[in-house]
Amino acid sequence: MTPHELSPWSMFLSADPLVKAVMVGLVFASLLTWTVFLAKSAQLFLARRGLHDALARVIGTRTLTEAQLAAGRGDNLAASFVVAAIDEVRMSSDGTAQGITARTASRFADIVRAEARSARAGMGVLAMIGSTAPFVGLFGTVWGIMNSFIGISKAQTTNLAVVAPGIAEALLATAFGLAAAIPAVIVYNHLGRVTKGYLDLVVRASGAVTRLLSRDLDRNHGAAVVRRAE
Repeated sequence: MTPHELSPWSMFLSADPLVKAVMVGLVFASLLTWTVFLAKSAQLFLARRGLHDALARVIGTRTLTEAQLAAGRGDNLAASFVVAAIDEVRMSSDGTAQGITARTASRFADIVRAEARSARAGMGVLAMIGSTAPFVGLFGTVWGIMNSFIGISKAQTTNLAVVAPGIAEALLATAFGLAAAIPAVIVYNHLGRVTKGYLDLVVRASGAVTRLLSRDLDRNHGAAVVRRAE
């Protein structure tokens, strides 16, 4: 057998149908890994940039009304926090400051949890690929080697020229498994760090709007005290 016949493509074409199916599945898993990487990277980059810009504007305001104008109507969490706080103040006009703060905090927690789920969506696929791809590749290798030994038995020879191609084809499945698993693990860890940084920014935005709410409630309470004194 010539070296050309032992090229990866030739070994793939010569492999058992089940081993071929395993390798095709692992190639698909690898493509899925890079698709998730590109999609999540773009999603988190745009979300982080939008929230960072909106938060910078909100931090410089003094009231929730000013913050609503500063945050704009864009799709960012800062605007969502401000709208949630204003809605709660409007709906609880007769409530106490402590009650309004507690209910607003509950709304903020729901927003943060929903954003965390959105930010982590798709990462479970990476974890699954990273943990199972090596074993799927190993299954293909075991199956291929079994067939190779069956072929050796039928040929009744242990000549390396006869044994090597079949074993090489089987081992190719393990290489495919590792090629799919290693990037999946690296991408999963990278996106985990990026997601954590983004969610920290989300928490900062929640805290900034909470402080604005507290200031507004204090001003309203002070104004009410003054009116009663008059």
